[in-house]
Amino acid sequence: MQKNGLENRSREKKVGYWVGGVSTFFLVSFFLVPFYLPEGTVPELSGRANAFDYQSDSAWGNVQTDSSGQVGHNQSEHGIFVWSDLDPYAAFIYAFGDLNCHTKAERSWKINDNQMPVCVRDVGIFFGLAVGGFLFSRRGYNRWTIKDTFLSMLPDNKLLSVYRNDRRLLAMLAIAAIAAVPMAIDGFTQMLTSYESNAMMRLLTGAPFGILIGAFLSASFCARPAHFELDPTNVILPSGSRFSMKVEEE
Repeated sequence: MQKNGLENRSREKKVGYWVGGVSTFFLVSFFLVPFYLPEGTVPELSGRANAFDYQSDSAWGNVQTDSSGQVGHNQSEHGIFVWSDLDPYAAFIYAFGDLNCHTKAERSWKINDNQMPVCVRDVGIFFGLAVGGFLFSRRGYNRWTIKDTFLSMLPDNKLLSVYRNDRRLLAMLAIAAIAAVPMAIDGFTQMLTSYESNAMMRLLTGAPFGILIGAFLSASFCARPAHFELDPTNVILPSGSRFSMKVEEE
């Protein structure tokens, strides 16, 4: 056992590589698919999140005639799009984007005159997910709890006061706020006002949030008390801190 956690980091490496690898697969696919599709295959889109809008000719996105720009647009003005008509790989990637993203044209890049499957913010999020996973594979350690496993990515000498004063949850919440609040402010400002952020702002606010989620997801899969023989006193923490067993009063 090392100071930072379990000496055997095989699970941490494996989980981090999986999170980073799967995220990289999607990130690369977001660029690759519109690049190899024939030019102009994917017109300007405007759908809803958490719904399939372009799976068929009669799907919601293709029959909308609303041109207000709030939800959907008159798709007939831009051309009908049906991702189920694409090859299996391209259909899967565009179906993924259709389900998980609004796919608004004004918030998305074009490649080969094809709108990308997701908006620029999601590109940033998946870039961050990949970074977060790969960083965890190199720096993350199992420390019994999710929050301590998450914090293990930071150098021990930066966490001394955090552990001496038992401010672990506060530290984790502060990190989450730093990563998520800029994206939340940018997104809600667009929702509530006439402000429209640019592609670079969406990319820069999405990436830190993605790193947070990638690291937290990896930590969630790697925090395993069983590897310490279910004895919290075996966990060595920064500043020499230790978990202790709660003694029940008789």
